[in-house]
Amino acid sequence: MFNSSDQIGQIGELIQLAMAPAFLLVATGNILQLFAGRLARVIDRERVQMAAFYRTEGEEHTRVVLELRNLDRRAGVVNSAILLGTLGAMTVSLLIATLFIMGLTGLDLSVVIAAGFILAMLLLIVGLTLFVVEVRLANRNIHVEKQLLELEDETA
Repeated sequence: MFNSSDQIGQIGELIQLAMAPAFLLVATGNILQLFAGRLARVIDRERVQMAAFYRTEGEEHTRVVLELRNLDRRAGVVNSAILLGTLGAMTVSLLIATLFIMGLTGLDLSVVIAAGFILAMLLLIVGLTLFVVEVRLANRNIHVEKQLLELEDETA
């Protein structure tokens, strides 16, 4: 397969070079798992509120509709974050493949590798920014009814 120890050494160096992007790929996978968990929670809450939609009237119905609008927006934001994170992971995967192609062919693809790394970081940054937006949207919708915050002995 390999004719000399030099070629085996080259493959070893390529594997070492590919380790940093591989760790980035693992981290991105963990982030995507977090995003998917958020999306699952949003969907679960949407189902609860959709069931409540048909059972409510008046002020309660208005609250349900407003929350459904917020949940729909949150789902869209998380879906966008998942898309960008996935594109970032795909870019890192292509980056790893490009490193091997460069090492095996001797082509100078350093500009392509640098551009790919920058693109992967930008995709990840925008995806994480969208995650922060989704968390902020979720916090806006959290409200505790005033009566639940009062103790009975304080009202007397």
